[in-house]
Amino acid sequence: MSSTLSALRRHPEFGQGARDMLGITLGISAWGLVTGVAMIKSGLSLPLALMMSLTVFAGSSQLAALPLLAAGAPLWVLWATAFCVNLRFVIFSAQWRFYLGHLPLRWRLFTGYFAADLNYVAFMRRYPDPKPADEPALAYFWGGVALNWCAWQVPSIAGILLADRVPTEWGLGFAGVLALLGLTYSLLSDRKSWISAAMAGCAAVASYALPLKLNIVVAIAAAVAMGLLLDHWMPDTKKPEEAVK
Repeated sequence: MSSTLSALRRHPEFGQGARDMLGITLGISAWGLVTGVAMIKSGLSLPLALMMSLTVFAGSSQLAALPLLAAGAPLWVLWATAFCVNLRFVIFSAQWRFYLGHLPLRWRLFTGYFAADLNYVAFMRRYPDPKPADEPALAYFWGGVALNWCAWQVPSIAGILLADRVPTEWGLGFAGVLALLGLTYSLLSDRKSWISAAMAGCAAVASYALPLKLNIVVAIAAAVAMGLLLDHWMPDTKKPEEAVK
């Protein structure tokens, strides 16, 4: 595995994947810093906070679970909350399957740990054709996730170690939301994607009162359903030779 990763690291697409993520790492880092601070201020010990940052690697579920930890909620409630918040990755994985499904199981498990929201968006923009990933595509994937992982973990660990010096009132976590919105906006290239995005936003707001942040799952499901309906109602009218171009 290490030799394969070394070969991919030398591929030009590895650097391209890192460069494409570079513009949004400031938001990711700010979000990671706030999450690290929040873990300590919620009552987690230093070893537990470090373990949570390195093993969970999912900011939304970490932030959702912290108030429950502070309140002494039962373990099953913590698991249920984290599971519901991360249900969006099930939908992402269904799309990743077209690219990574041909890899051995150990590789799929390994890549599954590193794959994140913003990596998904950047990768789909670079490789929109759903087919088994070749060496350039895999190199691009690892370039992006390597930078994303470092951009999250380094500030998160810094926040854990310097929790008393970084006030949560700074609201730095919103920078991560802005980074995600900016990258999402770049993908809205046609009327169907705009309509699907608008449907997701409306569904998220309408279902905001649902527990365990299930409005995120509702929004994703609404966007996928609308996209499928629009593909049926508004089929692509390009000629085959134009589609190839």
